[in-house]
Amino acid sequence: MSIEMILAAVAPAAPENKFGFIEAMEQGGPIAWSILAVLVIQSIGSFYILFTKLFEQKKVMKQAEDARAVWRSNGLSDGAKKLDKHSAYRQLVDDGLDAQRHHGDLKDPVEAHDWLHGAMSRSEESINDKLASGLPFLATVGATAPFVGLLGTVVGIYRALIAIGLAGQASLDAVAGPVGEALIMTAIGLFVAVPAVFAYNWLQSRNKTIARSLSAFSNDVLGYITSDGKVKPVVAPVGATKVAPKAPVTKTAGQAGGTQVKK
Repeated sequence: MSIEMILAAVAPAAPENKFGFIEAMEQGGPIAWSILAVLVIQSIGSFYILFTKLFEQKKVMKQAEDARAVWRSNGLSDGAKKLDKHSAYRQLVDDGLDAQRHHGDLKDPVEAHDWLHGAMSRSEESINDKLASGLPFLATVGATAPFVGLLGTVVGIYRALIAIGLAGQASLDAVAGPVGEALIMTAIGLFVAVPAVFAYNWLQSRNKTIARSLSAFSNDVLGYITSDGKVKPVVAPVGATKVAPKAPVTKTAGQAGGTQVKK
């Protein structure tokens, strides 16, 4: 038998860790696991909404670039056909054209501009409402997750006080588990809430940018319809390059009576 084996047999076994995360949760019982499950569900839901909304926003922003093709066409109907059938900007064009066609069917006379403006506004609101769906969940998680974690903290502190009462003294062995559980719940609650708040504010900011783009396009469509195509934005043709402005030319009297270009 080697010396290493003898020393290993004689050496005392490593002490078991009774204050790890799993151990703390097991000491907390069903209440601790239930609170943890709620926080995990809130976190998963927050990140799911974040990524799905980013995908939707990116798609609408790409549609804004494609919508320029409408103004390079002979009319709104032809321009709308160049857009994807699920495009938010095609929806604005189609709703505007539908409102124009149905204006003559009204028995109670309404100004064409007011009728078209109302139809375009409703179309914008439906698109914005779709983009904003799910954001209330992020706001709810950001507002409630710290308090859900605080509930776990309260339960952990309560269990620590009970342990102190049963032990008759505030020993570390008696309170380490419950206090560790309380601190873990507080940390998890903040970990869930902070990303949700950041995601909510970021997505809201991007939605406002998209809303301004939709409003500007809607106003252009309204102007085009009410002016019978005479008013529309000027869009550069595809493949056109911007021409750099020429440097101003000033004539000064040179030594030989020539002309100098001022750069």
